[in-house]
Amino acid sequence: MRAIRIDRHGGPDVLTVDDIAEPVLAADEVLIRTTATSLNPVDWKTRAWEVGPPLPATLGWDISGRVVASNDPSHQVGDEVIAMSAQIATGRGTWADLVALPGHLVTAAPTGVPLADAAALPLAGVTALQALRNAELAAGERVLIVGAAGAVGGLAVQLARSMGVHSDALVSRPEHEAAAVELGAEHVWHRPADLPRGHYPVVLDTAGLDASAALAVGGRYVSISDEPLPDVPGARKSYVQESAADLASIAKLVDTGELRVRIAARYSLEDIRAAHERFEAGGLLGKILVTF
Repeated sequence: MRAIRIDRHGGPDVLTVDDIAEPVLAADEVLIRTTATSLNPVDWKTRAWEVGPPLPATLGWDISGRVVASNDPSHQVGDEVIAMSAQIATGRGTWADLVALPGHLVTAAPTGVPLADAAALPLAGVTALQALRNAELAAGERVLIVGAAGAVGGLAVQLARSMGVHSDALVSRPEHEAAAVELGAEHVWHRPADLPRGHYPVVLDTAGLDASAALAVGGRYVSISDEPLPDVPGARKSYVQESAADLASIAKLVDTGELRVRIAARYSLEDIRAAHERFEAGGLLGKILVTF
């Protein structure tokens, strides 16, 4: 079967489509034939930096596809599913024709979008949901979401609205302001200097930009970024954890129309290098899909 792998770290040129053995299904695992995956910052960082499991390694955290074999009674052959796999920690990459995952990581795909498009949800959606939870938001509160036009930030704006939370947004460029408003942000800025100082009880940073000047005294500052936390009381990191339950909640919101999936571009498996180049160029309003 085909798998996107690296045997050294570097630029997009280190990505290869290799022919590897099909996975052997273990107890409580399901075998998924991949329909699509999507690109996340962690994917290019794993490719470029000295991080991740031993090489050679199959990359990828996101998957949508159909179950073709199952040792888990909660998943049947033919089920359309999505999952997130913590590839760096476990070595279970999803960029392959067939992927074996523990059944407890797998959940039903939303029916309100094409199966391929559902691959945009797992890592970005679970990251956004868990970060909002870590911020301990209550209905009626207001949060500033930094990077609100990005993959995680855009989902965070929509998830906040579904929780009854008001969100304002900081985006990276003026042409992204309208996209943040469309997702549900009430006030939008593209220059950090224009943010109201000491105003927000909660700031959620999804882009690695210090917006702590906007944090109210006693507020909570939550970041998913690799960048160091600002030196303010209440600052904390949110580290994503594998969770089929959280992913199922996100899929349900897609089916009820409360969460919109945004796709910026689609590439075939063979064009994975071009997909990485486009991803790293930035400025995207949505996810990059890779279809199998």
